[in-house]
Amino acid sequence: MSLVRLNIKGISYSQTQNGAYALILSEVEGERKLPIVIGAFEAQSIAIALEKEIKPPRPLTHDLFKNFADRFDITVKQVIIHKLVDGVFYSSLICERDKIEEIIDARTSDAIALALRFDAPIFTYKNILDKAGIFLKGDEAEQEASEKQEEEIISEELLPDDIDIKSDDTNYKKLSLDELKTLLSQAVNNEDYEKAARIRDEISKRK
Repeated sequence: MSLVRLNIKGISYSQTQNGAYALILSEVEGERKLPIVIGAFEAQSIAIALEKEIKPPRPLTHDLFKNFADRFDITVKQVIIHKLVDGVFYSSLICERDKIEEIIDARTSDAIALALRFDAPIFTYKNILDKAGIFLKGDEAEQEASEKQEEEIISEELLPDDIDIKSDDTNYKKLSLDELKTLLSQAVNNEDYEKAARIRDEISKRK
């Protein structure tokens, strides 16, 4: 079976499962999207790995795994989403140590969070994408027109700021850029990543 490489397109709140999020993967050489339901913790971990400006003061669980693997010279070479049963995706970590390859079973959300930290590619099999992949609505012209807009909002989709939207968002607009940067640093130090994400978005709008 042939493998298809995937990229992370975004994260959005799941309309079908309360408290869950939909991770959207897209095929690199195609237009299909693969939606995967994940938990809030995994969504935040993936979002933080994607957002380079937010650095947790202490390692999250997936960061700890990365630090542990680095210490013992273990590398995650790639992630393969290899099975789909009753709507549940199954994945494997392809790891290497001393030129010996090992395959480790993992939840797809954990596997992708680790793939980001190891800069490892993500793959699935063609038959899984044929079964669960979806196409964006609209013709090619509409899709091309929306790509620029998607690029502009993608950072907001990838961050966990929709986990807990606070009413004080509008107050950030009244603050100076220096004040926002100070608040961002404080939020990260306090491990309040939802607040940090909203502040970061306000800073990005002013650049």
